[in-house]
Amino acid sequence: MSEALAPACAAQRTVTILANEPVAKDTYKITLDDPMLASQITPGQFVMVRAGLGNDPLLGRPFALFDVVRDSTGTPVAVELVYLVLGRGTAELSRKRAGEPLPIWGPLGNGFSGPPVDGGDVGFVAGGIGFTPFLALGKWWRGTASYGAQGQHTGSLVSLARLYYGARSANLFAGLNDFAHAGLDVRTATDDGSLGHHGFVTDLLKADLQAGWRPSKLVGCGPAPMLKVLAGIAHQYQIPCDLSLENHMACGFGACFSCVTPIREPDGTTDLKRVCVEGPVFDSRCVVF
Repeated sequence: MSEALAPACAAQRTVTILANEPVAKDTYKITLDDPMLASQITPGQFVMVRAGLGNDPLLGRPFALFDVVRDSTGTPVAVELVYLVLGRGTAELSRKRAGEPLPIWGPLGNGFSGPPVDGGDVGFVAGGIGFTPFLALGKWWRGTASYGAQGQHTGSLVSLARLYYGARSANLFAGLNDFAHAGLDVRTATDDGSLGHHGFVTDLLKADLQAGWRPSKLVGCGPAPMLKVLAGIAHQYQIPCDLSLENHMACGFGACFSCVTPIREPDGTTDLKRVCVEGPVFDSRCVVF
C-alpha cells in the first residue's frame, strides 16, 4: 500500500465484537465482524483499535492481523487480532464482550512482500507478542490462504516455514496449535527455561545456521533488541531479512509522527520514517538501531 492510498482505505468505523477470549496469560484474541476489513487486510498490516466509544481512552492501540475468518463459502467475514494487556487501554479492551461495539480504523501500514522467488525455506523469528503476524504470513507463503487482492494459490510457495518463537515463560505462549495446524515448524525458547530452549530465541536460529541450514529469507517481529540481533545474524549469513517494527503509535496514519524511526537511505544518509505509513515492515539492512 502506498502512502497516498493508506488514509482512503482506513476510514474509522464502529464494528461489532464477535468474541474476546483469553488465549494465554494476559493475552487475548478478539474477533471483529468487519467483512470489508477482512477482504482488504494483508499479513503484516495492522488495525488501530480504541477501547471506548468516547474520548477515554483517547488514543487507539495498534494490533497486527492475526488471521482472517472466512464463512463456509470461503468469503472473508471477520478479522482476528491478538493483544497483550499492558496498560489501561488494553485492560479496558480485555473487558469487552461479544455484541459490544468497538471503534477501529484500518487496514494500515505496508504488509509483507511476497515469498522468496526461489521457493526455498523461510525463517520467522518472534519475540513476545511479536508472534501475531506470522500465522497469516505462514498460511500465505505455504499456499493455504490468500489475503486482500492476492490470487488464490494452488500449492506451497516455500519449501519450509520455520517459526522461532520466544517468550519470557511458558504461560505466555499463544497460538501454538494454530501454527502447528498451519504447517509451520515451531521452535520455542523461554527466558526462564519453562518451555523449549532456555535462553534467547535467536540462539535457536544461530544454531540451525551453524549446522548448515540456509533459509532463503528471514522475517522478524518483536522487541528492538531481538530485532537488532536478528539483523546482525542476517547480515553475517547474507540472508535477506525483513523486520516488522513495534514502535509506539498514536494515530496510525502518519499525522502525529510519534512512531518515527531512523532508516538508512540508499545513498547512506539516515532519515526518520513513520512506521505506521512507510512501515511497519522494513528491510533489516536499512534499520538503524
